[in-house]
Amino acid sequence: MNAESRNHWLQTSHGRLAIREDGPQGGIPLVLLQRFRGTLDDWDPAFIQAIAAERRVIRFDSAGIGRSEGRVPDSIAGMAAVAAEVIVALGLSQADVLGWSLGGVVAQQLALDAPHLVRRLVVAGSSPGGITDGPQPHPRVPQVMTRGVNDAPDFLFLFYPETEPAVAAGRASLARIAAQADIGPAVTAEAFMAQVKAISSWPGVLHRARELRLPMLVANGAHDVMLPAYRSYVLSQQAPDARLVLYPDAGHAFLFQEIEDFAVQLDLFLA
Repeated sequence: MNAESRNHWLQTSHGRLAIREDGPQGGIPLVLLQRFRGTLDDWDPAFIQAIAAERRVIRFDSAGIGRSEGRVPDSIAGMAAVAAEVIVALGLSQADVLGWSLGGVVAQQLALDAPHLVRRLVVAGSSPGGITDGPQPHPRVPQVMTRGVNDAPDFLFLFYPETEPAVAAGRASLARIAAQADIGPAVTAEAFMAQVKAISSWPGVLHRARELRLPMLVANGAHDVMLPAYRSYVLSQQAPDARLVLYPDAGHAFLFQEIEDFAVQLDLFLA
């Protein structure tokens, strides 16, 4: 039986950060890094329950996000530095890290900037940056993802293919997320702009991908309209110890659509 979520605050150089932990204590924990405009409440609770069944899972609102104090760094390296400080402040000598979307970008930077802190790396629905060839994001993505408030149709477009099973899975996931008690504040306009600046100025890590020598799991949905799966493929080809998993009839939020299978892939990879 999964342990109840444990909420607490962590004092850092950026101020108090909101932390939530699930699963049993002990062992090497899995630290989650969230997507663009996402908070610790935007992880699907069914996904958290599945991946925390046998391990400690840590998620947090980074500086200036959700419940946390401070300001959002306007660089990806700054965001990675916050994540590194969180790992150290928790008293961990090492952690496994799963980054989704923007979190995957931050996770790659973290693994380069503080390699001693990351044992294994999971890059989900993300990109190493610097890829100009191959499939491009859907032309509607910039308009939809930068709206002041995203509603369910926006998330279904951004995260799931337009097939009946995928849309049904997407609606179920969004309902689980919305049904949580005590949901914290959304990302502010100021934080949103800082994230945009960080993403826009990031040079990417493709030119350094061969330095990512730790074990990596790169995963995505085959029909991601935001960060096409081709970018995951390129990263998996460049990083020396990377394996690639792609899900058919799935998109950017494949991890909330194919929870059972992806949880098994994580268990195998993190064992």
